[in-house]
Amino acid sequence: VQLQASGGGLVQAGDSLRLSCTASGRTWRSKFMGWFRQAPGKEREFVAAIGPSGGLTDYADSVKGRFTISRDNAKNTVALQMNSLNADDTAVYYCAAGSFGSWNNLKNYDYWGQGTQVTVSS
Repeated sequence: VQLQASGGGLVQAGDSLRLSCTASGRTWRSKFMGWFRQAPGKEREFVAAIGPSGGLTDYADSVKGRFTISRDNAKNTVALQMNSLNADDTAVYYCAAGSFGSWNNLKNYDYWGQGTQVTVSS
C-alpha cells in the first residue's frame, strides 16, 4: 500500500481546508484509514479515522464537530475536511492505513504517507 497526502497550505483562522490521501495497492480497501498530525516539538497525534467501508468513523476530541473524514474506495481516496481552523491545528498531517487494533493508536498503522503541511495564521 502506498499513500500520498496532499491539500495542505497556509490559511487564516476560521478558514477551511480539505486534505486528500490517494492510496494504491490491492489491499488498501480492506484497511481502516487514519489521519494524524504532528506539530513542531510535539508527538504525532491522532486526528480521525474511518473504517474500510466508510460506515464508521472516529475523531479526536479536539476536532470533533469541525473535521470530517470520508473515503471513496472507487476513487482510491480518503479525505479530511477541516473547518473552523485555528492556530492549534497547525501541523504536518499524515494519512495512514492499518489492519488491526484501535484506530487512534499510531502503532496500529502499517503504512504512512509523506505528510502535508497545514499552517493556520491567527
